[in-house]
Amino acid sequence: MVRSKRRAMIYLDNNATTPIAPPVREAMRPFLDEDFANPSSPYGPARRVSVALADAREAVAACVGAAAKDLFFTSGGSESINTAFHMALQLRPARRKIVVTAVEHAATLRCAERWGAAGYTVEVLPVNCEGKLDLDRYRAALDADTALVSVMAANNETGILFPVAQLAAWAREQDVYFHCDAIQVVGKMALPLSATDCTFMSVSGHKFHAPKGVGALTVHPSLPPTLSPLVAGGDQELGRRAGTENIPGIVGMGQAALDVAEGVRTMERTVKALREKLETALLGLDHDLLILGRESDRLPNTTLCCFAGIPSDILLARLDMEQIYCSSGSACASGAAEVSPVLRAMQIPSEYAIGAVRVSLSRYTEPAEIDAFVEALTAILADVRV
Repeated sequence: MVRSKRRAMIYLDNNATTPIAPPVREAMRPFLDEDFANPSSPYGPARRVSVALADAREAVAACVGAAAKDLFFTSGGSESINTAFHMALQLRPARRKIVVTAVEHAATLRCAERWGAAGYTVEVLPVNCEGKLDLDRYRAALDADTALVSVMAANNETGILFPVAQLAAWAREQDVYFHCDAIQVVGKMALPLSATDCTFMSVSGHKFHAPKGVGALTVHPSLPPTLSPLVAGGDQELGRRAGTENIPGIVGMGQAALDVAEGVRTMERTVKALREKLETALLGLDHDLLILGRESDRLPNTTLCCFAGIPSDILLARLDMEQIYCSSGSACASGAAEVSPVLRAMQIPSEYAIGAVRVSLSRYTEPAEIDAFVEALTAILADVRV
């Protein structure tokens, strides 16, 4: 295949990370320059920074349906998830069971494994070939020994949504703490539940056009304010997370949250139409393939397509040569030689699982980029088959 002369890159990996939105960059700029003071200091410039911190907290909290006093900032999604486990389990020392699903993000699964090594029982709930939970099995797992259940709102590889509002309600009925990993949902669609429906909710800025290195965790207002933090030291972040705050990142996350509040439903419709355009074109290709979760409720921006018999690393390398960038699934798993644990959990046949390519769109994706991707992929498939 002759490489095209395309100059601008086509970025189709927005579940891994997103570009910083221009309004976010502009909001951050003063806090990278003149407004650099520590918000905990007592003088005027520091008070201006402290006000900006409070405004960002209000914006992010409103975006996820929490009160500002019940949200604190972290370094990102992984820290938020680990903190939720740390806080939940210290409150329930007599309960020794944790429940997760088999398709959770590695941050959740490895955190659960760590607590398992410390003596907790970890029950991992399977999914079927459509990525769905057995709801009866979920309810049966919520017994008197269960301290915490952690379920993602949307899978980062397939985009498949979980019925988290119902799962959280069942957990409340059994007095079990419920943590929702909402990291992939915020900014892509309206949240399927409010933070107040959960004991804990994790979000991450760089998944919705804020910078990397900033996230948040909500804590239900019924929990005591004296929970021991995962990161100990000073009394920043309402006493729940020590360390001088990443003010530029937090301000950026606040601006991104305002953008979400103003435009997420329009974005959801627009991006879903682009995804349908993409999937219609993929199904018309002259190759045996599966689009996972096509009949399920999914994130509007996500397509996980499995090409039979062609390893995804070959496809991704050839797309890379065309300056078209997508992934084989979770960015945290990319580069691994084996099939994604998510696809193993879904029991996808190996001849398809090896060819998994995830395309994840954003509000900045253009229809012409979808056309260029399909054109390049068509040529690559024809070339690989020769």
